[in-house]
Amino acid sequence: MAESRFLIVRLGSLGDIIHTLPAAAALRDSFPHARIDWHVEVRWRQILEGNRDLNEVITFDRSGIASVADTVNRLRAVRYSCALDFQSLYKSALFARAAGAREVVGFSWGYAREPLATLLYSRRVHPSETHKIEQNLALVEAIGAKRATLRFTLPESSEADHWIAEQLHANGIGDFYVVSPGGGWRSKCWPAERYGALHQVLAKNFGWRGIVTFGPGEEALAAEVVAAGGDRAPLPIAMSLPQLVSLLRRAKFFVGADTGPMHLAAALGAPVVALFGPTDPARNGPYSERSIVVRKALAGETTYRRGASYSAAMLRIEVEDVVAAISRLADLR
Repeated sequence: MAESRFLIVRLGSLGDIIHTLPAAAALRDSFPHARIDWHVEVRWRQILEGNRDLNEVITFDRSGIASVADTVNRLRAVRYSCALDFQSLYKSALFARAAGAREVVGFSWGYAREPLATLLYSRRVHPSETHKIEQNLALVEAIGAKRATLRFTLPESSEADHWIAEQLHANGIGDFYVVSPGGGWRSKCWPAERYGALHQVLAKNFGWRGIVTFGPGEEALAAEVVAAGGDRAPLPIAMSLPQLVSLLRRAKFFVGADTGPMHLAAALGAPVVALFGPTDPARNGPYSERSIVVRKALAGETTYRRGASYSAAMLRIEVEDVVAAISRLADLR
């Protein structure tokens, strides 16, 4: 297998990329001399830069047809022996097929998010496992990779470490925790005012300072958390992905919903309190022994529906529920 050339197609998003990292690591461990590239949207490149399991990160820019054509030409020039589509969407399957690999492997019809995409595969895999990480590992096992020690290879940056240290020093922050109130769908998020109320309890009882992380377009949401945080309000910081990695490595714990930063925190080994509503933690929960899931969804509320308002399942989670989970985190350290 020394001449094998593998293409991983996982275009986004952050949490899904985190869930695919162990599969990339298993490929590298199983085929140490193979070429392994990853095709990803340009906005997520930073989370893969310097990844020792990869030879190259090939980015996809949505800016126009010319950019897509250039990307396809770059992919085809490598002459991959196998392309693996971890995303199961039309666009990801089209890129996997357009790369010209001898074999295109993806998930089966019953599993794929867009089932017709599976018609572009030469081999289809139906995983029996529940969690997304294990399902991704099943995909690489289908082409001969062996599952060894689970590994998340994440970026390390001395510049990011220095920047975070400066931010903490400038704001007089010692012990801190991180909350991330955003998320792709409002229906799987927890209200901003409850994060603020949580901060008030933690500041009063333990003296901890909270740091609010947020992505592009989430500035107003972060401001809501700060406004609800009381006199010793949490500190909002906009940061790059490498800076977020550095911050989470230092945090006492993380609190957030089923979003990319939560999965990143779990992958880094930070203690995590994960708040779940319409998504199933058995499939999408934090893959870590140092985590606690808080969920109060009723039967029939696991829908994965991308709603624009807070779901009833998330609204049932009270501040007291989260404080109790944080108290239990001490037993996991």
